[in-house]
Amino acid sequence: MRIGVLVGEVRGAVTAEQFTCQVRAAADAGLATAWTAQALGWDALTALAMAGAQVPGIALGSSVVPVPARHPLVLASQALSVQAATGNRLTLGIGAGIAMMTGTMFGLSAERPVARMREYLSVLRPLLRGEHVSHHGEMYTVESTVHVPGATPPPVLLAALGPAMLRLAGERADGVVTWMTGPRTLAGHIVPAVTRAAHAAGRPSPRVVAELIVCVTEDEEGVRRRIAAEFGLAGHVPEYRAVLDREGADGPEDVVIVGDEQAVVRQIRRLAEAGVTEFAASPYGDAHQQERTLAVLADLARSADYLI
Repeated sequence: MRIGVLVGEVRGAVTAEQFTCQVRAAADAGLATAWTAQALGWDALTALAMAGAQVPGIALGSSVVPVPARHPLVLASQALSVQAATGNRLTLGIGAGIAMMTGTMFGLSAERPVARMREYLSVLRPLLRGEHVSHHGEMYTVESTVHVPGATPPPVLLAALGPAMLRLAGERADGVVTWMTGPRTLAGHIVPAVTRAAHAAGRPSPRVVAELIVCVTEDEEGVRRRIAAEFGLAGHVPEYRAVLDREGADGPEDVVIVGDEQAVVRQIRRLAEAGVTEFAASPYGDAHQQERTLAVLADLARSADYLI
């Protein structure tokens, strides 16, 4: 299992310089990938191109870009531009979007997310390969080619938690990205479902990238209380509520990785045992706690069997 880290506004508001510094710190620590989410501030792919052009030696990933507001032609152009700017180090993570955000923020339909994503991938992947696409479907019309010199097609991962999206990820993508999903659910639901689908489709074993908040601290109880206050609303989002229920968790504070150095390492090992191929940690807490967390991640990244 490889070890990566989340950078950007999931860890708090950042300037362009601070974003790049976080990527550089991850590279200096020997971590595998710097991942960033598309939230309400920085454009994830633009930020990765900006930082990646300045920081060599680390893979880059979006986790994830919601697709409802981005036509596949636009996303293909953006992704290939990041590839060209960064020496082809991008993993493109995409998602159907949280239904209530898609409708409320963008005024777009969130209906039939799996069908929409299936059609989206049928257009996006050949565009990323530089092929001409002539597609007149139910949800998308495309008649074009995207060509960015020097860019190669990035791997594509799907945000997938439910059975149908996991099946699609195994059949049509290169793997999955999860957020707020604990080791019991990963081992008993996510990993088996996406792996079965990939093998049934004759595809290689999929990548499984699990993202969780991590904090190295002696104040475990206090940190969990703060996480409950900051992230508690996510426990009411249907998509996340379903995986929390599978885990037997009351809220996000019950699936985060918190404790001293030894406790954190034990909890990360559980993810490897669950079949996760890369763990993307989201460091949490004050500056000292985040420094301790990054040090633990760096130690794991240097372990002889890379990792665990």
